[in-house]
Amino acid sequence: MPMATSMIITSRLFFILCPIFLILATNHHQAIAQPDFIYNDCLEERGNYSTNGSYEANLNHLLSTLIPSQNDSSNGFYSLSYGNGSDQVYAIGLCRGDVNPDVCRSCLNNSTRLLRELCPNQMEAVGWYDYCMLRYSNRSLVGAMERFPKFYMWNTENVSSSIVDEYFQDLRSLLDGLKSRAAAGGSLRKFATGDVTAPGFKTIYGLVQCTPDLSHIDCNNCLDSVFGDIPKCCDGKKGGRIITPSCYFRYEDNLFYNSTADEPPSQPPTVSPPPPVTNTTSNTQGKKSNTSRTVVIAVLVPTAVSVLLIIFVCVLLRKRRTKREVESRPLYESVDEIESAESLQYSFETIRVATDNFSETNKLGQGGFGAVYKGRLSNGQDIAVKRLSMGSKQGELEFKNEVMLVARLQHRNLARLLGFSLEGNERLLVYEFVQNASLDHFIFDPRKRANLDWSRRYKIIGGVARGLLYLHEDSRLRIIHRDLKASNILLDEEMHPKISDFGMARLFVIDQTQDNTSRIVGTYGYMAPEYAMHGQFSVKSDVFSLGVLILEIVSGQKNNCFRHGEHVEDLLSYAWRNWREGTATNIVDPLMRVDSGSEIMRCIHIGLLCVQENVADRPTMNAIVLMLNSNSLSLPVPAEPAFFMHTNMGSDLSLASDFNSRVTDQSDHSKSESIKASVNEASITYPR
Repeated sequence: MPMATSMIITSRLFFILCPIFLILATNHHQAIAQPDFIYNDCLEERGNYSTNGSYEANLNHLLSTLIPSQNDSSNGFYSLSYGNGSDQVYAIGLCRGDVNPDVCRSCLNNSTRLLRELCPNQMEAVGWYDYCMLRYSNRSLVGAMERFPKFYMWNTENVSSSIVDEYFQDLRSLLDGLKSRAAAGGSLRKFATGDVTAPGFKTIYGLVQCTPDLSHIDCNNCLDSVFGDIPKCCDGKKGGRIITPSCYFRYEDNLFYNSTADEPPSQPPTVSPPPPVTNTTSNTQGKKSNTSRTVVIAVLVPTAVSVLLIIFVCVLLRKRRTKREVESRPLYESVDEIESAESLQYSFETIRVATDNFSETNKLGQGGFGAVYKGRLSNGQDIAVKRLSMGSKQGELEFKNEVMLVARLQHRNLARLLGFSLEGNERLLVYEFVQNASLDHFIFDPRKRANLDWSRRYKIIGGVARGLLYLHEDSRLRIIHRDLKASNILLDEEMHPKISDFGMARLFVIDQTQDNTSRIVGTYGYMAPEYAMHGQFSVKSDVFSLGVLILEIVSGQKNNCFRHGEHVEDLLSYAWRNWREGTATNIVDPLMRVDSGSEIMRCIHIGLLCVQENVADRPTMNAIVLMLNSNSLSLPVPAEPAFFMHTNMGSDLSLASDFNSRVTDQSDHSKSESIKASVNEASITYPR
């Protein structure tokens, strides 16, 4: 064949195949691209680095060398640091234990690119895909157990109500076994999978993993912590997952992991590239033509087959991923959905019209931070508007920033802040409207609380505890509420509790240092003694308030002084004395339908642990949630509570007769008035 003919054939073949390969390459890229993390956090509070500075150069170098380009024996765990002094950068990459090395490296390489794009100039950031996690920071990350940031996802389908208790008992047994196996893993792998047969011939599949740099104890503790969050993440759901920087678990009623995952992933066989084809010089023109054809075929055919195979695999993976995304959804919104304060701002005129000019008929209540009004927007949405008092000394910009931070807190047991309004000295906060008002309207009303059986009260206690745990340990702001009380617990149409006013301590700039204040804001009867008398506050101040609230829910009584026989005492001392004397049943509301006496006694015990005078003796919120969720967990003996509210005020009624007189003798005005006086409550502010 003439040389010219050979060149024409080769050229035509090139121009025919080139567009095909461009299309294939484009589709291939699209198929394996992972444009979005399932969750990421830029951790702005950790600080920023300067553009084109040493930290950025060290970060870029570290991330470019973190993931080896060739096979290695890391089992999917990578940890490196680079640089010196304040510009030193630390990074950790971890792949899910059931993915093969190629997928692992591809996932982490995508993470190194995307995380820097999403978090420009942030010194610390973390991002999660389904198959891997990447973290970097200006502080050492190795060996440190960290539970923040944390996020949840759950399956949208519910377990059948007839088997839900047995389902979650079997799940807990499965996870406990997987935890033991994972924690016992080595320094490169702490991972376990397994399944258990659940009621109704269902199978529950579970996966747990810790970063392998954790100790056996820290891995155990981290997994215990996330297991304790199952009720607030996935209550009644067929599947769910909770992910933190240090540990992770997931469960489903379908197989979602590689069934050979408990074996360390083997390296794929090494495939040698095709031998190079040498263009041998020949005196024959036909041989040159054959050589040209051989070069084209040897290069293009294997490439085409490889690309087609990759496309086929990636299409399957995308279908599986789409199915998982349909089955699961995030617990709270991405923080990027709130782009600016302006996106949350309502005009004052809009709110004024919605509340009928803040009319008294729309007034829902009055608190220490201002009055609350019901309103209805023009689109028919009901809202609750808090008209703040003039106590805030923040400027407009600072106030907007605080509102944005509080609005990003999303939890099922927190009242959701929708936005705000600013005009002159007017500061308005717009919340979701919660149908059943606040807990105090039920628990302190003899008629309404008779309809609150123990099951509902117990769910309210658990919901409040989970909301506080989120504020203390899992939210981005680590908020101390400082005014937790029954009137700040709202109840939705299904009687689920929602903590309100949780951002007030931030929105009101109080003259304070890290742990004390000269201006006390709180409610008489709920304040911890160290806060009321010395202005010292901490997360344990909220724990004290929760303890009071638990005892109020159990007894149906406010924490105020009353006369019981010859004793004049408050609810805390009354509960302590009866618990110590073995007559704790005297504390229980006689109007309540009792489902489980042991649960009630356990809640009284937990309440007394929370109100101990010594701050260090009070449990953390994480421990309290575990106590409420596990009847097998032994509780320490409480010390005497803080008695600092003794007074000569009090009605001449015992605790038991107070219940009876309110229900059976409503016509006795003298009794009604004496009771009203004895339970007076007000938000108070101590002067400097």
